[in-house]
Amino acid sequence: MNVDALARRAAALVPEDGGRAILGICGEPGAGKTTLAEQLLERLRSSHGRDWAAHVPMDGFHLADVQLARLGLADRKGAPETFDPDGYAALLARIASDTGSVVYAPGFERRLEQPLAAAIAVLPEARLVITEGNYLLLGDAPWAAARACLTEVWYLDADPATRVDRLVRRHIEFGKDPDRAREWVIRSDEANALLVRAGRPLADLVVREED
Repeated sequence: MNVDALARRAAALVPEDGGRAILGICGEPGAGKTTLAEQLLERLRSSHGRDWAAHVPMDGFHLADVQLARLGLADRKGAPETFDPDGYAALLARIASDTGSVVYAPGFERRLEQPLAAAIAVLPEARLVITEGNYLLLGDAPWAAARACLTEVWYLDADPATRVDRLVRRHIEFGKDPDRAREWVIRSDEANALLVRAGRPLADLVVREED
């Protein structure tokens, strides 16, 4: 299924009564979730208007470094316990129900590797909101509450070697030396990938990156 067909499926999720749908894109670290979300947004906005679709990544709910240090989790950044799933679920619930006002959401600055409060605005005109992240299909209670707010969740499959190379390049781009980057990917990102992969059977649709 190519991106145009996926965009048509995403648009069809929007209820006809003026409500709002939220599409989740899940996948292992480095699978290309953000790229797919941006491709969908380009097509949806071209067809329906600039404000008709919005993008709210889960990355804005990373715990800040000061909290990771307090919790002793600095070397696990990116694992489920280094996010605020309750806050994420609460935001998704508000996005789903509050279609009459602007809803502000946190973003994530990759060069700082820190969340940024109110960096994203979901306008009342937004009929479809795309959110993407690693842990949309985890069965634990806080994450299950977030999943309950999503109209559908798609799982993005990618070649493992491609994912690893992409992750190493990303860590190098944002400041790690090559050896440290590869060590982090193998030790941390790939451990997280195993957790994410366990939720694949729960997805409403599996999308292959090569499509």
